[in-house]
This record gives sequence, structure tokens and C-alpha cells, in this order.
Amino acid sequence: MGELFNEVLMFLGTLMIVVGAIADLIGSIGLLRFPNFFVRLHAATVGTIWGAFLPLIGAALFAAGYVELGMYRWFVAGGAVVTASLILLLGPVGSHALARASYRSRAAVPHPLIHDALQEKLREGEKK
Repeated sequence: MGELFNEVLMFLGTLMIVVGAIADLIGSIGLLRFPNFFVRLHAATVGTIWGAFLPLIGAALFAAGYVELGMYRWFVAGGAVVTASLILLLGPVGSHALARASYRSRAAVPHPLIHDALQEKLREGEKK
């Protein structure tokens, strides 16, 4: 029973690594093809979350199922889970900070722009 469980863990880990690689490929295509900075930033964040978080969790599952590593498999799995958790928490925060700074400094002008709710909020804040 334990051997089957380890095989399933290794299969799921490998599958997550492959899905993460595909997400990285899609994110990199989005970086090349999307029209402006903000949409490209979205593609980069998708590549970061799905292309880094998912393979790290997959590596943790694979390491947990790979008996030949001995007791070190838990160190590898734990390190991968901690790193994946940090990426999951800090990736969107960094992306948001980058988008906000580029918007406020006018380094990247959003186009095409239909309605700018953030500009309205900034103007309301200046009036107070």
C-alpha cells in the first residue's frame, strides 16, 4: 500500500511540474503578444504563480514520494512548500506595487482606456 501511495505522489508531482511548465510557456507568449504594460504584467504574474508555485508544489509531492532520498525527502519537500508559499504571497503584492508605481509615475500609460476609476479616486483624494 505504501509503495502505491509513493507512486501516486510522484505521478501527481510530475503532472504539476508539466502543467507549470505549460503555464510558463503561456505566460511568456502573453508577454510577447499582449498590447500594453499592464496586460503584460498580468501575463508575468500568471507565469509567476502558475509557473513557479505549481511546479514547486509538484516537486514537494515528488520528493515526498521518492523513497530513495531517505529522510532528506522531507527536507526537500518542506523547502519547496515554504518557497511556494512565499511566492504565492509575495508575487501578487510585487505585481500590484509595480503596477501602482508605474501608473502613478505615468511611466506606462494604459491604452486603450475606456474608464479610469483609479484616476477618479486620486482626484477625490486631492480635493479632501
